[in-house]
Amino acid sequence: MRVIFAGTPAVAVPSLNALHESSDHEVVGVLSRPDAVSGRGRKVVRSEVARRADELGIEVLTPERLSRDGEADPTVLAALERWAPDCAAVVAYGALVPPALLDVPAHGWINLHFSLLPAWRGAAPVQAAVAAGDTTTGATTFRLEAGLDTGPVYGTLTTDIEPTETSGELLDRLAESGSRLLVATLDGIEAGELSPVPQPDHDVSYAPKISVEDARIVWGRPAHIVDRLIRAHTPEPGAWAVIDARDGELRLRVGPLRRGVAGEPGAPESLAPGELAVAKKALYVGTADDVVALTWVVPPGKKQMPAADWARGARLAPGQVLR
Repeated sequence: MRVIFAGTPAVAVPSLNALHESSDHEVVGVLSRPDAVSGRGRKVVRSEVARRADELGIEVLTPERLSRDGEADPTVLAALERWAPDCAAVVAYGALVPPALLDVPAHGWINLHFSLLPAWRGAAPVQAAVAAGDTTTGATTFRLEAGLDTGPVYGTLTTDIEPTETSGELLDRLAESGSRLLVATLDGIEAGELSPVPQPDHDVSYAPKISVEDARIVWGRPAHIVDRLIRAHTPEPGAWAVIDARDGELRLRVGPLRRGVAGEPGAPESLAPGELAVAKKALYVGTADDVVALTWVVPPGKKQMPAADWARGARLAPGQVLR
């Protein structure tokens, strides 16, 4: 089939690669979000998908929006009609597709979503699953329609969520396995062997876009809840807390916790929520019900470092608190 690929971040690149390598499908064009300012140098950079498409010699369109005043953007519509796709594949594109564009490919727009729909519809399904303490998740291919991730399902895959896994690690795994599911779905559609099945109207949950404030750590919660929040927001947007420093309040990015530290040399028996204790090889912090150890931190303007190394350099006062 002639396929348009719509995607933006690195997690979508394995699917673009898989479709490009498929002998049964030809990627005739790519839609991606516009170039954006990034990094400390504030340089304008291409999206990961656009850069990969450039390397593969595939034409890329990066419109600011797909619709104007409720109608399909005429430039985008003209490009899609010129590409004459049989199908459009979507992975983390980052914008809603208006009805006029949904109707262009004969087989519609097939979305790869990183959850087991109807669970965790929305922008951040992997983060939501980790934060909720789910033990199983997966990926789903479904046909796009006007509703938010409500379209009928073509296929799914399932995987366990490891107890210490971050959302970034889980998403990397799903990106690879999901790319194979996407290609298999398009194979089945082309062969006339797949028909989409409507999603059930029960067990629906939502995973809205995450803000930086959502990733702030509340140390007064139980340790397992704090641990989930940190892992869910690692690497993006990054879990964080603040601490008072000599030159004012300092925001500290915090990596996943190490639990089960009772009895370690230097580990305190108890700490108040957010209270820090520095040992020779560890930095401990209190939660509502347990003492845990920080693995790594990122101070402002610096690179990631072991938490104990940062604590020694910061010369923390006894009883200092993260909040």
